[in-house]
Amino acid sequence: MNEVIIHPTAIVSPHAKLGVNVKIGPFSIIDGDVEIGDNTEIMSSCYIHNYSRIGKNNIIYPFVVIATEPQDLKFKDTPTYVEIGDSNTIREFTAINRGTEATGKTSIGDNNLIMEYCHIAHDCRLGSNIVFANVTQIAGHVHIEDWANLGGFVKVHQFSTIGKYSFIGADTKIVKDVPPFSIVSAPDVKFKGINFIGLRRHGFTEEQISEISNFYKFIFNSGLNNTDGIRKYQENNTPSENIQYIIDFIQKSERGVYRS
Repeated sequence: MNEVIIHPTAIVSPHAKLGVNVKIGPFSIIDGDVEIGDNTEIMSSCYIHNYSRIGKNNIIYPFVVIATEPQDLKFKDTPTYVEIGDSNTIREFTAINRGTEATGKTSIGDNNLIMEYCHIAHDCRLGSNIVFANVTQIAGHVHIEDWANLGGFVKVHQFSTIGKYSFIGADTKIVKDVPPFSIVSAPDVKFKGINFIGLRRHGFTEEQISEISNFYKFIFNSGLNNTDGIRKYQENNTPSENIQYIIDFIQKSERGVYRS
């Protein structure tokens, strides 16, 4: 069956582009400049604003608001977007703001789980396979890489970057960059080691895990700063793909990374 199911109480613009098997629940509002991909379900009482681009196989729970204006006093009412990939689950009362003129969009990849009461601000870039626990609050221009896991009530400062496969403990305030593969958590917010459980769950070998752990021990516990520690490591080792990724992440960081 290839049909769109729209509840009689929903308000859907005739200009919205809806794929096959899209479902729109009671009291939801879909504006005109909206695209929703095949097999996506918008449950009751959602507001999908103009400039939303939503992919396939997503499920969006009640009271979600997507692509309303960024909370940025410099913003002028220009066409900017929210782009959401495929197979995401977005739970109740989440708000996702569209981009500003700085980047033009807020983007979310595929297979993410965004739990209740989350906020994703303007110009954020989320990768794929990310988990946001309840009440995660993300300020503008934040970049979150694939497979990151953020606990409940996590707050992330604008322009921060969260590295892939990292884990942030509940109720942690992030004001710097979180290095890849790591655990950072409150109350004394710092690098607590690598995300052993997450890496094993995702198929990293014990050799790879040990290499990552030993690299961080060398860089963070050698008494050297990041630049000198990386230089000394490279003098004596040929970095693997994972280690080179960490090195590139640290060297590109503008806010600085959490250390132990």
